[in-house]
Order: sequence, then C-alpha cells, then structure tokens
Amino acid sequence: MDAETQIEGFIAKFTDQVAAEIRAARAEMRRRLPGAYELVYDNYNALAIGYGPNEKTGQAVFSLACFPRRVSLCFVRGVDIDDPKGLLEGDGNQVRFLPLSPLTMLDQPDVQALWDQALAKASAPIGPPGAGRTIVKSISAKQRPRRPT
Repeated sequence: MDAETQIEGFIAKFTDQVAAEIRAARAEMRRRLPGAYELVYDNYNALAIGYGPNEKTGQAVFSLACFPRRVSLCFVRGVDIDDPKGLLEGDGNQVRFLPLSPLTMLDQPDVQALWDQALAKASAPIGPPGAGRTIVKSISAKQRPRRPT
C-alpha cells in the first residue's frame, strides 16, 4: 500500500469535519513547505504529521497534531520562539501549538512572524520544491478513538 492510501485510511478514522480540516491543513503545509519531508505517525494519542528538512524526526520544524475535536499546528521548538502576543499554547519543555481553527489564521501577520522564526531557527533549511517526500514512520497497534466519545 502506498503512503497516500495509508494516510487517507488514518484520516478516515476521524469525523467528516475533522477529516476535512486535516486534509486542508495538510494541503496548506505542503503548499507552504513544498520541499519538506512529511513524516506521518499514527500514534496512540493522535495522528501526527511532521514537516522538516529530512526524514529525521528530531529535525522537524512543524507538525500537525490531529485529535478527535481539533487540528493544531505545533512548533516543534516553540519554546525558543519569541511570542510577544502570547499566541502559542502549551507549557511543555519544547513544543508550542496553535489550534488551526480557522486555517486562515496562518495568514495573520503575527502568526506568519512565528512561522518565519521557526524556519530561521531550524537545524537545517528545508529543501527546494520537490526535495522532500512523504514517509509513514509508525503506526501504533493500540490507539485512542479518533472520534469524540
């Protein structure tokens, strides 16, 4: 089975609304990062789709975290980003996130400034269009429900 067929199977586990949000967010990430590697993890807690300069998970710059009720854009090293407006959520050691509702929030100047910082601080630049590829990295045998209970 090819990666796109597998990914569509992962997305189909969600409600129609969240599945549409995942597809739209994924298309937008590919549009904005046409040279990125797309790393897919159908994990226990969420469907995670990372974007980075190569297939090394530790070098991902962004990821989509897909949960039963929402899709969030994660800044993998968000703790290092200057966020004067306090837009980023989360209090972990590394990751910060933005709920992507609506997806057009990515066009807001304050969000674009965060995006630009994340790319500038990346451990390696994301390649030119077509440089990356999509890789399904892992599929957890046991998963939380992908639809609200």
